[in-house]
Amino acid sequence: MGDLQRRFGRLVAAHRKRMDLTQEQLAERASISIDTVRKIETAASGASFPMIEKIALALEVDEAELFSTLLPSGSFNRGKFQEISLRLAGLSEKELRWVGDLLEVALKLPR
Repeated sequence: MGDLQRRFGRLVAAHRKRMDLTQEQLAERASISIDTVRKIETAASGASFPMIEKIALALEVDEAELFSTLLPSGSFNRGKFQEISLRLAGLSEKELRWVGDLLEVALKLPR
């Protein structure tokens, strides 16, 4: 759990800095203590699911963005993108390949 906890803390800090917030400002926005923010960012403490939700809301990101650098900031909170992502999540590998091929063709067409 240590690696995940460290990654989570680093990403919380990175998103906080991206928004130009101090630890105190993040704590206030998330309705948590500044001590909790410090402990999370230094991986001295983990966070419960309700705490993760509060932090994500305060940082204006999807909860998943606090665990992976592979997700562009704000990617899950963009209406149509979120709708499409949820629909794709339920497809089989074969169906995903078909949709991927279709998407490649559609994106190459002149607009």
